[in-house]
Amino acid sequence: MFGSTVLEVAIGLTFCYGTLALVVSTLQEALAAAFSLRANMLLDAVKRMLDDPRCEALAQSLYDHPLVNPHGGAHGKLRGRRPLAVRPSYIEPAHFAIALLESLRSSPSIPLQAAIEALPDEQVKRVLLALYRQAGGDLQRFQDGIAGWFNSAMERLSGVYKRRQLLISFLLALLLTILLNIDSIHLFQTLWQSPALAAQIKAAPAALDGEALRQLWALPIGWSTFPPTFDSAFALQVAGWLITAGTTLFGAPFWFDLLQRAVQLRSTGAKPQAVRSAPEGAAAQP
Repeated sequence: MFGSTVLEVAIGLTFCYGTLALVVSTLQEALAAAFSLRANMLLDAVKRMLDDPRCEALAQSLYDHPLVNPHGGAHGKLRGRRPLAVRPSYIEPAHFAIALLESLRSSPSIPLQAAIEALPDEQVKRVLLALYRQAGGDLQRFQDGIAGWFNSAMERLSGVYKRRQLLISFLLALLLTILLNIDSIHLFQTLWQSPALAAQIKAAPAALDGEALRQLWALPIGWSTFPPTFDSAFALQVAGWLITAGTTLFGAPFWFDLLQRAVQLRSTGAKPQAVRSAPEGAAAQP
């Protein structure tokens, strides 16, 4: 009985956490697409790389290149009002290198080193001259160096984006947790007293559908009285909210994989203890 209760509590908790994480990730992707978060962060990173905060010089020329932004030249300049959809959310490093080289030389007759030395920004000039000298004047090696420089900047940007998305994920989860009153402490206590509440959960949902939400609402979540009373019980409730919001940082795949294992364990049941056979030729013990 004890083992069965523990298993049902684990199934109920993991299903709740996985479904909440799935809702949060869905909302997060919708917000990222609606506000073009990836495209805007990429643009800001390129502007910092090329030291062009107003996007009026080298960064502007780069974004107008068809290899970087196929729709760049058709909608005017980035510094004006421009639809967010025309800003790319990803740039191929090799295409960035080619576009930057072509943006450096306004005329094919100008030597590449002279075009780099004519740049007004000292920091960008030093970086490109160092890459050019390291390449020994070889154009392909110089392009590879620029692509590597861009890759390094994108790795740093990826780290910043992930940290920012983790913060957004936690805040979204905390907001949903408060709105739906998903208190982990209360949920654990109720499932421990009534493990049959989680008995209807048969498997991890393949997607966020009506059946998944129906099973979620069958769990002890939601508000019974509102507003809450600000006492010691409310402090415990806030702790339960924070625990629930923190679990979403593990991601829905983690919780649904754990849920699938728990459901399989429940359906399998306890295995009978194996009978050890006596060695051949040994006498049976009375």
